[in-house]
Amino acid sequence: MNERILVVAPSWVGDAILAEPLIALLREPYAEPQLDVLAPPWCAPVYARMRGIRRVVPNPFEHGRLELRARRRLAAELRAQDYARAFVLPNSWKSALIPWLARIPKRVGYVGESRYGLLTDARRLDRKAMPRLVQRFAALAATRGAIVALPPAPVLVPDLANRAAAMRALHLNTRRPAAILCPGAEFGPSKRWPPTHFAALARQFLERGMQVWLVGSPNDKLATNAVVGAAGEQARELRDLAGLTDLGTAIDLLSAGSVVASNDSGLMHAAAALGVPLVAIFGSSSPAYTPPLSDVARVARIDIACSPCFRRECPLGHHRCMRDLSADHVYNLAQSLLPH
Repeated sequence: MNERILVVAPSWVGDAILAEPLIALLREPYAEPQLDVLAPPWCAPVYARMRGIRRVVPNPFEHGRLELRARRRLAAELRAQDYARAFVLPNSWKSALIPWLARIPKRVGYVGESRYGLLTDARRLDRKAMPRLVQRFAALAATRGAIVALPPAPVLVPDLANRAAAMRALHLNTRRPAAILCPGAEFGPSKRWPPTHFAALARQFLERGMQVWLVGSPNDKLATNAVVGAAGEQARELRDLAGLTDLGTAIDLLSAGSVVASNDSGLMHAAAALGVPLVAIFGSSSPAYTPPLSDVARVARIDIACSPCFRRECPLGHHRCMRDLSADHVYNLAQSLLPH
């Protein structure tokens, strides 16, 4: 018998992509989509590129704001959908409140912020047994206490018609292979490789005969501007697309790349889920927790005592984890993924 399922989604784009294996496991038994996702509006384009989702329900609530009356209204709307199960991926108690108010009979999630009463199946997280976030999400599909195998890698399906329309509008083509650089990272400066290094990497791709696109959100415009500014005479050869597309279109454009080089960001996880050759640049964060899950991805990082620190800004002020990671090293990894 079919049963409706609600997934309460995380807020970060990268985390949203890492939830895809859970969605794949939940959709598997059903011929028709039975799964809805309650997600922040900015993540909706990510879920639109996943298979097996019936609809995305906008979650309008900002972090830190209760807005109980509005949550009750949304819960009443969800109650009419007659969901049998809810999976709550964020750890906050407010994220578990709406499924509880909607009276969804089975509500699954990790213990988080003292929310035992809001979840019917509140699980304790074994961080050592499941070091990766993708494992933690996918494990919620199994019964409590079951041994959970490594989940499949996330998969996104690009909208090829939208990609073609965007490439026409932006006067892009792939007559020459495109190297796509993603120099932004919403989390903070500590995750960003220096713009001078991205510019040096861009020069190496240009010398190879490739074209170079810079992709990112409007919030990444300062980062892409800095790369263009550091590129010197080659600046006119860079296509800075940051802020010219929505998130869904940016994901679709990534699928046209021959190789992507990206900080640890949502676009990095998108490139991995699209199966595009990828070099993922890590410094303050850890590939043990949120690695790019793809056979054609390589991790670029250096091993120093203070990394990973998981801080938004370098607490020691030197940013060595990124500064000492050379453009040559990243280019060599990229070259290993390209046809010779």
